Amino acid sequence: MEENNRRYRETFDTTIGETISQAIRIIASDTALVIPGTVILHHQRKAADVRKKHEVGGLLVPPVIIASITSRCNLACAGCYMHGRHEKPVPEMDPATLASVADQATELGVSVFVIAGGEPLVRQDEIFRIAKAHPAILFPVFTNGLLIDDAVAETITSCRNLVPIISFEGFREDTDSRRGDGVYDRLLAICARLKRRNIFFGCSVTTTRENFSSVTDESFIRQMTGAGARVFTFVEYVPMEPGTEDLVLTHEQKKVLQVVLSDFNRKFPALFIGFPGDEDAYGGCLAAGRGFVHVSPAGDLEPCPAAPYSDANLTKIPLKEALASRVLERIREAPDVLTETSGGCALRANRAWVQEIMGRQ
Repeated sequence: MEENNRRYRETFDTTIGETISQAIRIIASDTALVIPGTVILHHQRKAADVRKKHEVGGLLVPPVIIASITSRCNLACAGCYMHGRHEKPVPEMDPATLASVADQATELGVSVFVIAGGEPLVRQDEIFRIAKAHPAILFPVFTNGLLIDDAVAETITSCRNLVPIISFEGFREDTDSRRGDGVYDRLLAICARLKRRNIFFGCSVTTTRENFSSVTDESFIRQMTGAGARVFTFVEYVPMEPGTEDLVLTHEQKKVLQVVLSDFNRKFPALFIGFPGDEDAYGGCLAAGRGFVHVSPAGDLEPCPAAPYSDANLTKIPLKEALASRVLERIREAPDVLTETSGGCALRANRAWVQEIMGRQ
């Protein structure tokens, strides 16, 4: 089993490297983007070696950390995973702690530091400081985009390892239905602002059973590539709220999505990434440190955003110690639980089992 896990991790490392290489090919004509991209690719290869050394010593360091740095947001979108966590308001990690987490992640060999929220750009000054301090780390920022004014866009031009990923639900009707009237047109204007500055940015699409046909239609892709998007992340819907299970992709849609994204990667000058992607290729869910971990706004180290369970807090202990979490280890020891489920998320579907683990601490 451990040999299989090692092979899956190597496959994931290779996938990250290939994805960055593809991004560099897409931006090949722009030196201002190619040079930082090449630095990031070089670091990714070195980081993979660092992670292997830690693994030999008994510590599993994931290549990706997802940090939800705030629960605050200027929108109230239906089905938001942060709202679905049903947490009481808690203090966010202070700027020094957040910066320290990024420092530690870099030293341990993390390749990609994903920044999410809430709306992460409510803490934009901290984000820019961290990204500028670590130019070899890739910082995708998943944002609703509405706080990207001219000043923010100008700052991003001096921070080429930061990639804004703006949330769309598809065309105008679907986007405005979930995010508010007029949001779609405002986002297209923001895309134009980024495109004028030749900023490498993308869009994130929460992919549901209902919008699947429209967001996987080539007309939507042409619309967004025309707007300047060069990265597309298709995030499969996870039912955080009871009664929304019928929005989860069908098994057939999940399979079709992988084929469609592969086809788009050949046809369009953009990157197309599915999340969680083809989990069969990695032996199941990549959460709990197999591929990524999640940091909550309060600093709790968790298996993933949809599984808010933790026995380690980064405001109290170093990241290296937190990654040795017994909860994360116990989850990784149960590969049968990490296989794909009809609920869209293995840990969410098996949360009673995860809660039982928590009760044994």
